Amino acid sequence: MRIGELAAATGASVRALRYYEEQGLLESERSASGQRRYGPEAVEQVQWIRQLLAAGLPSRAIVKLRKCDKDGKATAEDVAIMTAERDRIDELVTRLTATRDRLDSMVAASAPDAADGDGPRA
Repeated sequence: MRIGELAAATGASVRALRYYEEQGLLESERSASGQRRYGPEAVEQVQWIRQLLAAGLPSRAIVKLRKCDKDGKATAEDVAIMTAERDRIDELVTRLTATRDRLDSMVAASAPDAADGDGPRA
């Protein structure tokens, strides 16, 4: 598929896909006319890259993770990076859960009481 098709299939911009290639996160082949061509597996790869970026991983860490994912081999350094990132994400999930729980409490406290009709008015 061409770059525009990959962008449409993944929700990533063409510019982002080019950036992923520049950073070594994504590979393409070139047609005779020089256009980028991607295989069907590129959709899943881009989705995974976007998930990792959204989780706060830097592209240099993702390059290492992609290599491990691709060949199934990880060095001690790779495992340390993966473990540290997993732990960081666990901490983030804990903080986000606490934030959500507090917002739930605020919403519940602010909701009109169905029994007496009292509560905040718009």
